[in-house]
Amino acid sequence: MDKEVNVSAVSNPSPAADAAPEMVSLYQAQKKIYPRAVSGWFATWRWVLVALTQLLFYGLPWLEWNARQAVLFDLGAKRFYIFGLVLYPQDFIYLTGLLLISAYALFLFTAVAGRLWCGFACPQTVYTEIFMWVEQKIEGDRAARMRLDASPWGLEKLARKSGKQLAWLAMGLWTGFTFVGYFTPIHQLAAEVANLSFGPWEWFWVLFYGFATYGNAGYMREQVCKYMCPYARFQSAMFDKDTLIISYDAERGEPRGARGKQADPKALGLGACIDCKLCVQVCPTGIDIRKGLQYECIGCAACIDVCNGVMEKMDYPKGLIRYDTQNGLAQHLTRTQLIRRIFRPRVVVYTTVLLLICAALLVSLATRSPFRVDVVRDRAALAREVEMGFVENVYQIQVMNATEAPQTYHVSAQGIDEMRLSQPVTLTVAPAEARWVAVALRVPPQVVQRLGAGAHEVFFTVDLEAAAGSPGRSQRERSTFVVPR
Repeated sequence: MDKEVNVSAVSNPSPAADAAPEMVSLYQAQKKIYPRAVSGWFATWRWVLVALTQLLFYGLPWLEWNARQAVLFDLGAKRFYIFGLVLYPQDFIYLTGLLLISAYALFLFTAVAGRLWCGFACPQTVYTEIFMWVEQKIEGDRAARMRLDASPWGLEKLARKSGKQLAWLAMGLWTGFTFVGYFTPIHQLAAEVANLSFGPWEWFWVLFYGFATYGNAGYMREQVCKYMCPYARFQSAMFDKDTLIISYDAERGEPRGARGKQADPKALGLGACIDCKLCVQVCPTGIDIRKGLQYECIGCAACIDVCNGVMEKMDYPKGLIRYDTQNGLAQHLTRTQLIRRIFRPRVVVYTTVLLLICAALLVSLATRSPFRVDVVRDRAALAREVEMGFVENVYQIQVMNATEAPQTYHVSAQGIDEMRLSQPVTLTVAPAEARWVAVALRVPPQVVQRLGAGAHEVFFTVDLEAAAGSPGRSQRERSTFVVPR
């Protein structure tokens, strides 16, 4: 309910005032946007990216790799499987690298060509495009949807609205199911769904992400981009006057006005814009691009496609609305000059940093050890004296096999003269598994006397047994050997 204020009572507090109070609403009702369907070069590319991103998202969990799901983030087992790569929580640095790459790629694309991500690949844009397509197929084009919403409730309206809602709910739930399938093996999840036997957490996340998709793409749409997305607020910090943005050529288009196809605009004193307002009708955020750059513009280029269609019908040159820069419009720069200005300092810096991070990440992955080792001292007894006066320390060593084949490892220790293991340690670890093993180090009494009481540095070396076609590898971990007082 809109909150209202009695303006008369504030300005004229006298009880004898005869004028009727004027009520002013402090809140503006959200006006529903009915985007018009559009076709053209940019619309085609937008649908190509919709198809590619959704094929990847919905299809990837069903791919098999080495008799398991190709991409699986198994939080319970603390294993992340990405095709042939097996990552552990200790590999969190790779996630950091991926986030840095995403951030710098976003900075680079924004500096060059504005909100390309928002207009063509952002999940909010992609799912809004899909949901609007469903809406158009069931309820009709823009004019039909407006008539349907304005009409009284009847059998046809109920059928169309119900059909749309059911289709939206099905898409939202399938999206939530697929998302959870990246964390719970999707074949197992599908069987549990069929039997209505999967756990409460799976139910919760499927419903949560399904409802989020349904609400964001079905109802909130442009409000997410305009009011919730932080990118719209700080994008201007990455723009400059040489950033490609969707621009209206006011010099060519103004003064705007309606006219027949055969009319001479110069004789009428008009510009190229016929004021058809189609650029406003196709805009998913409901803005008028002719008013200049606005933060609500997501860069989808729908206005370019529809305006080029109008210009073609009027036999006018295309490009009244186009990708251009502020300098390009003001200085009438050619395409060659615009391309040259792409390679300006900020773009070169973003590109260089992005390439360096990508190279570092690839090198790190290529040289990554096929196993990891953790050494933990036995906290129950720091040191103890055993037979023949030897001092013994006990450790727990965890070996994590990051390959998808069983591996055999040998454990040895260095750092103190005449130190030895209480018994040889050799262990075999199953594919993509971790195993703990107890290791006891012993130091003879004469060496203990020479060392003295306290903690002394030692090193454990875990050697991977060489197999056919793969070289042996080793890892060294530091620990301490405690001599009691």
